[in-house]
Amino acid sequence: KYVERDYEFSTRQELAVTDLGYSEENWQQFAELGWLGVPFTEEQGGFGGGATELMVLFEAFGKALLLEPYLANVVLGGQLLARAGSNQQIEQVLPAVIAGEIKLAVAHSEAQSRYQLSRVACTAVAKGGGYQLNGHKALVLNGQNADYLLITARTNGAVDDSEGISLFLVPVNAAGVTVRGYRTVDALQAADVQLDGVEVSGNALLGNPGDAYADIEWVTDQGIAALCAEALGCMESLQSATLEYLQTRKQFDVAIGKFQSLQHAAVDMFMALSQSRSMVYLAANKADAEPSERRAALSAAKNFVGRAGRLIGQSAVQLHGGVGVSDELDVSHYFKRLTAINTWLGDDHHHLGQYSDIMLDG
Repeated sequence: KYVERDYEFSTRQELAVTDLGYSEENWQQFAELGWLGVPFTEEQGGFGGGATELMVLFEAFGKALLLEPYLANVVLGGQLLARAGSNQQIEQVLPAVIAGEIKLAVAHSEAQSRYQLSRVACTAVAKGGGYQLNGHKALVLNGQNADYLLITARTNGAVDDSEGISLFLVPVNAAGVTVRGYRTVDALQAADVQLDGVEVSGNALLGNPGDAYADIEWVTDQGIAALCAEALGCMESLQSATLEYLQTRKQFDVAIGKFQSLQHAAVDMFMALSQSRSMVYLAANKADAEPSERRAALSAAKNFVGRAGRLIGQSAVQLHGGVGVSDELDVSHYFKRLTAINTWLGDDHHHLGQYSDIMLDG
C-alpha cells in the first residue's frame, strides 16, 4: 500500500538524479514502519523475520522500482554483521542500522572475481595487534552513502581459496579508504573502493581470521532470494502495463491485443511470470536450508528468473513499440532493473554452471 500510494514513478525519477540517489525521508519512514528490522532477531532489536518476509517486501519494491538501499544496507550488510559479528560488535552498530541512523555496504567483489566468491586478492596483514588492508573492491552497492564498509580481505591462502578470507568492519572515512561512486544503468548507486594501507584494530575483525567464506556465501544467497522477489515485482508490473497497452492501443480501428501473434507473446509473458513466481517461492523456502541444498535452489531460481526477466522485458518493449524504450515511460526502467538484477550476485549463465556443478557433485 505504501509504494502504491507514496512512491510514484515521477517522484522516483526526480530522486534518481540527485547526489544521494534516493530519499532520506523515505528511509526514515522505512525505519519507523519497522522494515529495517525485519530480518533480525528480537534480541537484536528486529522482528525475527526471514526470507519469506523479505520476499513480500522485495516483490513490492520491484513494483515500485525502489531506489532506497535496502538490499545493500539490510539484506547484505546488516545480515552479514548479525551473522559474523560478536555480541559487542552487533550491539554497537546494528541498533543504529535498524533505526535508519547508520548505513552499511559490503565490499567483497573485485574486478577479476567474475562472480567467484572465493576469489579475494585484497590483503589483510597482521600489524601491531591489528591489521593493514590493501587492495581494490568493485561494484560496492551504495558504497558512497555508507557509514561502514564490511570488507573481505585475505589473511592467508591463495587468491582463489575459500579458506583464508577474513571480514572487517571499517568506517568509510578511515585513513586510506577512497570511495569513487557512480550511478548504475538502473539508476541505483554503486562504488569502487580503494584500500591503501588502511590500518584497523583487532576489534574490526568479524569472526575468526580466515573463516568468513561461509558467511559470505550465506548472505549472498539471501541477497539472491531478495533479488528474485524484486524481479518478480518488476515482471508483474511489466505484464500488467503491457496487457493494458494491448487493450487500449488501436491499429486499423481495433485494439492491437486482438492480433493473434501479439496474444501469443502475451501468453509467453504470462507463463514466464507464473513460473518465476514458483521459483521465487522456492528460493525463499530454501534460503536457510543446508548449504548444498540452499545453493542449488538459489542458483536454479536466479537462473530461471534472469532468463524470464529478459523475455518479459524484451517482449514488453517490443509490444509497446518505440515508446517502450523512452525515459518518460516506466517500461524501459523496469527492463533496465531486470537487466541489472540478472547481473548482480551472478548472472543466469553463472548460476546454470553452478547448479550443474552442485548436481554433479551431489
